[in-house]
This record gives sequence, structure tokens and C-alpha cells, in this order.
Amino acid sequence: MAYSFTDDPIARYLGAWSSGINAYSVVFRICLAVVLAAIIGCERSSKRHSAGLRTFILVAMASSVSAMIDLSIMDVNDEGFAIISAASIVSVAMISGNSILFSSRSQIKGLTTSAGLWAIGVIGLATGAGLYTITSISFVALLLCISQLPRIERILKDRSNHFEVHLELKNSYNLQDFVTTIRKLGLKIDDIESNPAYSNSGLSVYSVSITISEQDFKTYRKHNDIIEALRSLDYIHHIEEMS
Repeated sequence: MAYSFTDDPIARYLGAWSSGINAYSVVFRICLAVVLAAIIGCERSSKRHSAGLRTFILVAMASSVSAMIDLSIMDVNDEGFAIISAASIVSVAMISGNSILFSSRSQIKGLTTSAGLWAIGVIGLATGAGLYTITSISFVALLLCISQLPRIERILKDRSNHFEVHLELKNSYNLQDFVTTIRKLGLKIDDIESNPAYSNSGLSVYSVSITISEQDFKTYRKHNDIIEALRSLDYIHHIEEMS
């Protein structure tokens, strides 16, 4: 059975005006989309991401308006397709794709922000369509994902036996010393890849994949502890875990 406005508990609570396209429902849906997007945008802005408050608000508002225009057109013609909504979500996908960047440290940046933009666009469509319960549940799920899951990810990463580091050596000849030190610590190097982005910096830069093979390290050492120990080596200019 298809989902209808009468099945929406929040719409039933608000009243019949919230289910149709009228002046009150249009203002309410746009304001709701803006408020929800602002909350997500503030979270992204607080972490200094490229797509912040204004971007999220504009995406949600445009998606909400697109859904209402499609509903109005289909209501007038008594048939049709959600063409504007489809075009709007494709546009959001293109915008969010442009927020993905590849850093000089061979890291992909902006994936979460990109997915968040796409998700808030879909939530905007649900808001514009008057599907308030779907909107509310989706918004809470999105907010929890981007605000709470990073903590869980950090815990899982610390418990993992595998991690990757960005390594800057003062000289390429020091790479053998680094490998020897890693082995003495009971660690295993799975892969070493030279980073050409730093070819003119005077440093020898690598991406190094490491496995914790010694049982003592698995039980008592976190990745940060190991990296701090390596950072004390004279020939290491900089080292950090890659996300």
C-alpha cells in the first residue's frame, strides 16, 4: 500500500492545512526545511568544512520548493512526473561531488559533507512533499550520523591492527632506518608509497601502511602512542595517522 498524507501522524496532528499546498503549508514547509538544514549546516561549519550553513540551507530550501512545484503541477494536470524534484536531486549530487577533494597527503576530503548535502536535499524533498514523519526521522538519523559516529569511528580505528601514516623524512636514506625501527617495535610494514606532491620540498614523503603484529602492542598500545614514539626519531620531520 502506498504512503499517503493521511498516514502521516505529524500531518494528522497539525491538521488538514498541512497536507495540501496552500499559503500556510508552503511557508511552514520552507521554514521547516531551512531550520533543519541550518542545524546540520551549523554542525558542519563548526568543524570548518567547505560546505557550511548557507550551502545546506540553500540545498534544502531548493529541494523543498521543487517538491511543492511538482505537487502543484501534478495536482493541476491530475497526472505527471516529479521532473523538477528529480532535476533538483541530480543538481545536488553534482554540487556535493564538487565538495570532494584530494589532498596532497593522498587523502580524500569532503566525503561526509558531500553525502550530507545529498541527504539534506532528499530530506528537503520529503519536507516539500509534506511527509513530516519521514522528514523528522531522517533528520534525526542524519544528525546522529554526522555528530556521533565520528567518535565511534575513532574507537574502532584505535582497536584496529591496521593503520596508515603520512611520513616525512629529512632524507630518503633514512627510510631504511625507519623500516628497521618499525620491525624492532614489533610492527609490520604492508606497503610504502612515495608521495610525488612533495618532490620539490626537500623532504622524502611517503604513505606507509602498518600492521600491529606484536600481541603486547595489540593489547596496550593505541595508534597515537605508536606515532608519538616514532615522532621522537631525529630523522623524522613529521608523521601523522591518515584518516
